[in-house]
Amino acid sequence: MSRKRGPFRPAQEGGLPLIPSPGTPGESGEGLLCDGVNEPSPQPSPGVPGEGEAREGPSKGREVAPLKTWLADPLEPAVSVALERLRRADDVRHVAVMPDVHLAADVCVGTVMATDRLLYPGAVGGDIGCGMLAVAFDAGADLLADAAAAGRLLAALPGAVPAARRHRSRAVTFTPDLAGPLSHPSLDAVKQSAGVLQLGTLGGGNHFVEFQADDDDRLWLMIHSGSRAIGQAIRAHHLARAFPAGGGLRALDAATDAGQAYAADVAWARRYAAANRRAMADAVAEVVRRLFGVAMIEPTLIACDHNHVAREDHSGRMLWVHRKGAMPAADGLPGVLPGSMGTASFHVEGRGCVDSMCSSAHGAGRAMSREHARKKFAGRELCRRMQRAGVWFDYRMADTLRDESPEAYKDVHAVLRAQHELVRVTRALRPVLTYKGR
Repeated sequence: MSRKRGPFRPAQEGGLPLIPSPGTPGESGEGLLCDGVNEPSPQPSPGVPGEGEAREGPSKGREVAPLKTWLADPLEPAVSVALERLRRADDVRHVAVMPDVHLAADVCVGTVMATDRLLYPGAVGGDIGCGMLAVAFDAGADLLADAAAAGRLLAALPGAVPAARRHRSRAVTFTPDLAGPLSHPSLDAVKQSAGVLQLGTLGGGNHFVEFQADDDDRLWLMIHSGSRAIGQAIRAHHLARAFPAGGGLRALDAATDAGQAYAADVAWARRYAAANRRAMADAVAEVVRRLFGVAMIEPTLIACDHNHVAREDHSGRMLWVHRKGAMPAADGLPGVLPGSMGTASFHVEGRGCVDSMCSSAHGAGRAMSREHARKKFAGRELCRRMQRAGVWFDYRMADTLRDESPEAYKDVHAVLRAQHELVRVTRALRPVLTYKGR
């Protein structure tokens, strides 16, 4: 079967393209990225110090946390400065840097940080629970070998998985574990508005729905998305109530009501993000069943997330482990490590590396900022790149998606080589069809 395929150019029906444009961005939280590149720089109000623990900044003689790195490229100076600042913040006991590390607001993406007691919202980011889902279909990749089949699927995906929000009449029902209240009425208001309408939606930036083929040519689905507007709201709410903890960062004491409220809201947002990905997977599976009569293979499902803070036991010591753009990689734990648009992705298993806090890179990681990529790449270049890779996508989105060009990301193979002691590869996949929103 030839792999010489190009960006799907839809047939015309009544003078209109068969593939509708994704929903209009601009909803609350829309377009805020899991990778943190365009998270707004936080400008918190003075807030409420943690029960009399008002802090002004790093004190002289403060202990510097050990730093462990797994690098695919030399650190950029701004990244080095950010990491040094993080090492000196209050209560930071360990910092591990993944090979997909890159600059972001507060704390770099690709960073793992452990504390005894303090919780740092900036070390989690706004897209709390952002992560991956992968599942196989009972079909080969040749299902999408021709333009007609790819076109039908691309035409159906925006309706099944909106990029922005759902109409209230088509809202996805909350699962029972999402029924409980959040820590503040203002957050519950966001939950009942944007939270309801964005459940089962994709978002923008580097989030995607992608069909892939493994080495046996079996068809797989991979989804990357997170907690949408509600995660951003949780971050902003608690960051405004945090106290200065050194290096321009702000923290909450996990032993206080404020810290416990943040931890509980983070746990809720992780469940929401997981439910969001599952709702999208179910919607995509229904489209594939309706169009092609093909079923999803439930036992193959792999799920993980890479923006969170959780209490974990490391070498007999209970720590708060913050991961921002880093995937848990305990020994034998399955994970999903995406490349970039038009390049390979991988399923992996953790090796349980102690120095990395049992963590791994969460993907290829950006090699250049979105602004730089938009100036450097043209939409027609992305079309040519995807054509050479044999990947179907809506070519009308090419100009909008040029900052997602594969050249804007690091080489995922170099990332894997740099962290060979963190994970082992269990499956390699090539992209077949990609749907992204804006």
